Amino acid sequence: MKRRAFLETSTSAALAASASGLALTSSAPKASAGEFTGVIRKACKFSMVNEPDLSIEDKFRMLKDIGYDGTELRAGDVEKQAEFIKAIEKTGLPVHGVVNSSNPDITAAIEFAKAVGGTSVLFVARYDRKVPFMESWKSTQETIRQALPAAEKHQIKVLVENVWAGFLISALDTVRYVDEIDHPWFGSYFDVGNNVRWGVPEHWIQLLGSRIGKLDIKEWDEKKHRDEGLRAGFSSELGEGTIDWAAVRQALKDIGYQGWATAEVGGGNRDRLADIAQRMDKVLGL
Repeated sequence: MKRRAFLETSTSAALAASASGLALTSSAPKASAGEFTGVIRKACKFSMVNEPDLSIEDKFRMLKDIGYDGTELRAGDVEKQAEFIKAIEKTGLPVHGVVNSSNPDITAAIEFAKAVGGTSVLFVARYDRKVPFMESWKSTQETIRQALPAAEKHQIKVLVENVWAGFLISALDTVRYVDEIDHPWFGSYFDVGNNVRWGVPEHWIQLLGSRIGKLDIKEWDEKKHRDEGLRAGFSSELGEGTIDWAAVRQALKDIGYQGWATAEVGGGNRDRLADIAQRMDKVLGL
Protein backbone atom coordinates (compact mmCIF):
# COMPACT_ATOMS: atom_id res chain seq x y z
CA MET A 1 0.00 0.00 0.00
CA LYS A 2 1.43 3.42 -0.94
CA ARG A 3 1.75 5.78 1.98
CA ARG A 4 3.43 9.11 2.54
CA ALA A 5 5.47 9.78 5.64
CA PHE A 6 3.43 11.31 8.43
CA LEU A 7 3.68 15.09 8.13
CA GLU A 8 3.80 16.95 11.40
CA THR A 9 3.28 20.72 11.32
CA SER A 10 2.47 23.16 14.09
CA THR A 11 2.14 26.83 14.82
CA SER A 12 5.78 26.94 15.87
CA ALA A 13 8.32 24.53 14.41
CA ALA A 14 10.77 25.52 17.09
CA LEU A 15 8.58 23.95 19.74
CA ALA A 16 8.98 20.52 18.21
CA ALA A 17 12.75 20.86 18.23
CA SER A 18 12.82 21.96 21.84
CA ALA A 19 10.15 19.62 23.26
CA SER A 20 12.71 17.62 25.22
CA GLY A 21 13.79 20.73 27.09
CA LEU A 22 10.42 21.49 28.66
CA ALA A 23 10.29 21.35 32.47
CA LEU A 24 7.84 19.22 34.44
CA THR A 25 7.18 22.18 36.70
CA SER A 26 8.53 25.70 36.77
CA SER A 27 10.66 24.92 39.82
CA ALA A 28 11.55 21.26 39.24
CA PRO A 29 13.12 20.51 35.83
CA LYS A 30 13.41 16.94 34.63
CA ALA A 31 16.52 15.25 35.97
CA SER A 32 17.13 13.09 32.91
CA ALA A 33 15.81 12.25 29.48
CA GLY A 34 14.11 8.99 28.55
CA GLU A 35 14.38 6.91 25.41
CA PHE A 36 11.44 8.72 23.81
CA THR A 37 12.37 12.27 24.85
CA GLY A 38 12.18 14.40 21.72
CA VAL A 39 10.57 11.52 19.82
CA ILE A 40 7.14 11.43 21.46
CA ARG A 41 5.52 14.76 22.26
CA LYS A 42 3.29 14.88 25.32
CA ALA A 43 -0.15 16.50 25.35
CA CYS A 44 -3.44 16.42 27.20
CA LYS A 45 -6.97 17.05 26.02
CA PHE A 46 -7.79 20.70 26.68
CA SER A 47 -11.11 19.55 28.15
CA MET A 48 -9.13 17.99 31.02
CA VAL A 49 -8.12 21.43 32.32
CA ASN A 50 -10.27 22.41 35.30
CA GLU A 51 -9.07 25.85 36.32
CA PRO A 52 -12.22 27.96 35.93
CA ASP A 53 -10.59 31.20 37.03
CA LEU A 54 -7.96 31.08 34.29
CA SER A 55 -8.35 32.48 30.79
CA ILE A 56 -7.66 30.26 27.80
CA GLU A 57 -4.29 31.94 27.40
CA ASP A 58 -3.40 31.34 31.05
CA LYS A 59 -4.47 27.70 30.77
CA PHE A 60 -2.14 27.29 27.80
CA ARG A 61 0.67 28.94 29.74
CA MET A 62 0.04 26.62 32.70
CA LEU A 63 0.13 23.50 30.50
CA LYS A 64 3.44 24.59 29.02
CA ASP A 65 4.84 25.41 32.46
CA ILE A 66 4.07 21.96 33.89
CA GLY A 67 5.65 20.13 31.00
CA TYR A 68 3.15 19.56 28.20
CA ASP A 69 4.33 20.01 24.64
CA GLY A 70 0.85 20.72 23.32
CA THR A 71 -2.88 20.18 23.69
CA GLU A 72 -5.84 18.93 21.67
CA LEU A 73 -9.18 20.67 21.25
CA ARG A 74 -12.73 19.50 20.57
CA ALA A 75 -14.59 20.40 17.40
CA GLY A 76 -17.08 22.36 19.53
CA ASP A 77 -14.28 24.68 20.64
CA VAL A 78 -14.45 26.36 17.23
CA GLU A 79 -16.69 29.01 18.80
CA LYS A 80 -13.60 30.31 20.60
CA GLN A 81 -11.23 29.89 17.69
CA ALA A 82 -9.86 33.44 17.87
CA GLU A 83 -9.07 33.03 21.57
CA PHE A 84 -7.24 29.78 20.92
CA ILE A 85 -5.18 31.30 18.11
CA LYS A 86 -4.23 34.19 20.39
CA ALA A 87 -3.28 31.77 23.19
CA ILE A 88 -1.08 29.78 20.81
CA GLU A 89 0.66 32.92 19.59
CA LYS A 90 1.17 34.32 23.09
CA THR A 91 2.38 31.14 24.81
CA GLY A 92 4.01 29.11 22.05
CA LEU A 93 2.04 26.00 23.13
CA PRO A 94 0.66 24.32 19.98
CA VAL A 95 -2.70 22.71 19.39
CA HIS A 96 -1.81 19.49 17.61
CA GLY A 97 -5.29 18.38 16.64
CA VAL A 98 -9.06 18.43 16.98
CA VAL A 99 -11.32 15.69 18.37
CA ASN A 100 -14.40 15.40 16.18
CA SER A 101 -15.84 12.24 17.80
CA SER A 102 -18.48 10.75 15.48
CA ASN A 103 -19.67 14.04 13.97
CA PRO A 104 -20.05 13.34 10.24
CA ASP A 105 -18.98 16.88 9.36
CA ILE A 106 -15.30 16.04 9.31
CA THR A 107 -14.52 18.84 6.85
CA ALA A 108 -15.49 21.53 9.36
CA ALA A 109 -13.19 19.95 11.94
CA ILE A 110 -10.39 19.83 9.35
CA GLU A 111 -10.79 23.54 8.70
CA PHE A 112 -10.74 24.26 12.44
CA ALA A 113 -7.62 22.15 12.89
CA LYS A 114 -5.91 23.99 10.07
CA ALA A 115 -6.83 27.37 11.54
CA VAL A 116 -5.25 26.55 14.91
CA GLY A 117 -2.14 24.94 13.46
CA GLY A 118 -3.09 21.31 14.12
CA THR A 119 -2.22 18.28 12.04
CA SER A 120 -5.10 15.85 12.66
CA VAL A 121 -8.79 15.26 13.24
CA LEU A 122 -9.83 12.35 15.46
CA PHE A 123 -12.90 10.57 14.11
CA VAL A 124 -14.91 7.82 15.79
CA ALA A 125 -16.46 5.28 13.40
CA ARG A 126 -19.74 4.34 15.08
CA TYR A 127 -21.54 1.01 14.85
CA ASP A 128 -25.25 1.42 14.11
CA ARG A 129 -26.64 -1.75 15.69
CA LYS A 130 -29.96 -1.30 13.90
CA VAL A 131 -28.42 -2.11 10.52
CA PRO A 132 -26.16 -4.92 9.29
CA PHE A 133 -22.55 -4.63 10.38
CA MET A 134 -21.16 -4.01 6.89
CA GLU A 135 -23.57 -1.14 6.35
CA SER A 136 -21.92 0.68 9.25
CA TRP A 137 -18.53 -0.31 7.87
CA LYS A 138 -19.23 1.08 4.41
CA SER A 139 -21.19 4.16 5.49
CA THR A 140 -18.52 5.34 7.93
CA GLN A 141 -15.84 4.75 5.32
CA GLU A 142 -17.84 6.84 2.86
CA THR A 143 -18.14 9.65 5.42
CA ILE A 144 -14.35 9.61 5.75
CA ARG A 145 -13.76 9.49 1.98
CA GLN A 146 -15.93 12.57 1.48
CA ALA A 147 -13.63 14.52 3.80
CA LEU A 148 -10.32 13.37 2.33
CA PRO A 149 -10.09 16.03 -0.42
CA ALA A 150 -10.24 18.68 2.33
CA ALA A 151 -7.74 16.68 4.40
CA GLU A 152 -5.31 16.62 1.49
CA LYS A 153 -5.88 20.28 0.65
CA HIS A 154 -5.17 21.42 4.21
CA GLN A 155 -2.64 18.66 5.03
CA ILE A 156 -4.66 17.50 8.02
CA LYS A 157 -4.72 13.78 8.70
CA VAL A 158 -8.07 12.10 9.52
CA LEU A 159 -7.43 9.42 12.14
CA VAL A 160 -10.01 6.83 13.18
CA GLU A 161 -9.89 5.89 16.86
CA ASN A 162 -10.58 2.55 18.51
CA VAL A 163 -13.27 3.22 21.14
CA TRP A 164 -15.90 1.29 23.07
CA ALA A 165 -18.49 1.52 20.31
CA GLY A 166 -18.28 -2.24 19.65
CA PHE A 167 -16.75 -1.47 16.25
CA LEU A 168 -13.16 -1.93 15.04
CA ILE A 169 -12.46 -3.94 18.18
CA SER A 170 -9.62 -5.96 16.74
CA ALA A 171 -6.33 -4.85 15.25
CA LEU A 172 -7.00 -6.79 12.06
CA ASP A 173 -10.36 -5.05 11.65
CA THR A 174 -8.62 -1.70 11.95
CA VAL A 175 -5.88 -2.68 9.53
CA ARG A 176 -8.47 -3.72 6.96
CA TYR A 177 -10.60 -0.61 7.55
CA VAL A 178 -7.64 1.74 7.04
CA ASP A 179 -6.20 -0.18 4.10
CA GLU A 180 -9.49 -0.27 2.22
CA ILE A 181 -9.59 3.51 2.24
CA ASP A 182 -5.89 3.55 1.30
CA HIS A 183 -5.23 7.27 1.45
CA PRO A 184 -2.08 9.08 2.62
CA TRP A 185 -4.14 11.46 4.75
CA PHE A 186 -6.00 8.75 6.63
CA GLY A 187 -4.83 6.46 9.42
CA SER A 188 -5.36 5.22 12.95
CA TYR A 189 -5.55 7.19 16.19
CA PHE A 190 -4.53 4.40 18.55
CA ASP A 191 -5.80 4.52 22.13
CA VAL A 192 -3.51 2.38 24.28
CA GLY A 193 -6.11 1.77 26.99
CA ASN A 194 -9.28 1.38 24.95
CA ASN A 195 -8.29 -1.86 23.29
CA VAL A 196 -7.35 -3.84 26.42
CA ARG A 197 -10.88 -5.13 26.90
CA TRP A 198 -10.43 -7.08 23.66
CA GLY A 199 -6.70 -7.25 23.03
CA VAL A 200 -3.12 -6.42 23.96
CA PRO A 201 -1.78 -2.90 23.24
CA GLU A 202 1.65 -3.92 22.06
CA HIS A 203 0.12 -6.46 19.68
CA TRP A 204 -2.11 -3.79 18.16
CA ILE A 205 0.89 -1.50 17.73
CA GLN A 206 2.86 -4.24 15.98
CA LEU A 207 0.01 -4.88 13.54
CA LEU A 208 -1.01 -1.27 12.90
CA GLY A 209 2.56 -0.11 12.41
CA SER A 210 2.89 3.02 10.30
CA ARG A 211 -0.90 3.35 10.10
CA ILE A 212 -0.74 4.88 13.60
CA GLY A 213 -0.81 8.64 13.29
CA LYS A 214 -1.21 9.55 16.96
CA LEU A 215 -1.70 7.99 20.39
CA ASP A 216 -4.20 8.46 23.19
CA ILE A 217 -2.89 7.45 26.60
CA LYS A 218 -4.93 5.96 29.42
CA GLU A 219 -4.49 3.11 31.90
CA TRP A 220 -6.38 -0.17 32.27
CA ASP A 221 -6.55 -2.40 35.34
CA GLU A 222 -7.76 -5.92 34.59
CA LYS A 223 -8.12 -6.82 38.28
CA LYS A 224 -10.46 -3.88 38.92
CA HIS A 225 -12.34 -4.76 35.76
CA ARG A 226 -12.98 -8.29 37.06
CA ASP A 227 -13.68 -7.34 40.69
CA GLU A 228 -15.51 -4.02 40.42
CA GLY A 229 -17.16 -3.92 37.01
CA LEU A 230 -16.46 -3.03 33.43
CA ARG A 231 -15.60 0.66 33.57
CA ALA A 232 -13.63 0.27 36.80
CA GLY A 233 -10.83 -0.93 34.56
CA PHE A 234 -10.12 2.70 33.70
CA SER A 235 -9.98 3.88 37.32
CA SER A 236 -6.30 3.22 38.03
CA GLU A 237 -3.77 5.99 37.57
CA LEU A 238 -1.28 5.85 34.72
CA GLY A 239 1.39 3.33 35.60
CA GLU A 240 -0.65 1.65 38.33
CA GLY A 241 -2.80 -0.70 36.25
CA THR A 242 -2.02 -3.84 34.31
CA ILE A 243 -0.85 -2.43 30.97
CA ASP A 244 2.69 -3.58 30.25
CA TRP A 245 4.12 -0.17 29.45
CA ALA A 246 7.61 -1.55 28.83
CA ALA A 247 6.15 -3.77 26.11
CA VAL A 248 4.20 -0.81 24.71
CA ARG A 249 7.38 1.26 24.53
CA GLN A 250 9.25 -1.56 22.82
CA ALA A 251 6.48 -1.98 20.24
CA LEU A 252 6.50 1.77 19.55
CA LYS A 253 10.27 1.62 19.16
CA ASP A 254 9.99 -1.35 16.81
CA ILE A 255 7.63 0.49 14.46
CA GLY A 256 9.65 3.70 14.66
CA TYR A 257 6.81 5.75 16.10
CA GLN A 258 7.36 9.51 16.30
CA GLY A 259 4.65 12.00 17.15
CA TRP A 260 2.03 12.98 19.67
CA ALA A 261 0.77 11.08 22.71
CA THR A 262 -2.22 12.69 24.42
CA ALA A 263 -3.52 11.90 27.89
CA GLU A 264 -7.24 11.13 27.97
CA VAL A 265 -7.95 10.60 31.65
CA GLY A 266 -9.77 12.41 34.42
CA GLY A 267 -8.42 15.94 34.51
CA GLY A 268 -8.36 18.60 37.19
CA ASN A 269 -6.38 21.54 38.47
CA ARG A 270 -2.71 22.39 37.99
CA ASP A 271 -1.47 19.84 40.53
CA ARG A 272 -3.55 17.05 39.02
CA LEU A 273 -2.39 17.87 35.48
CA ALA A 274 1.24 18.06 36.62
CA ASP A 275 0.91 14.61 38.17
CA ILE A 276 -0.49 13.24 34.89
CA ALA A 277 2.42 14.80 33.01
CA GLN A 278 4.91 13.12 35.31
CA ARG A 279 3.12 9.78 34.97
CA MET A 280 3.25 10.09 31.19
CA ASP A 281 6.98 10.67 31.42
CA LYS A 282 7.33 7.45 33.36
CA VAL A 283 5.13 5.14 31.29
CA LEU A 284 6.31 6.51 27.93
CA GLY A 285 9.97 7.01 28.73
CA LEU A 286 9.98 10.78 28.20
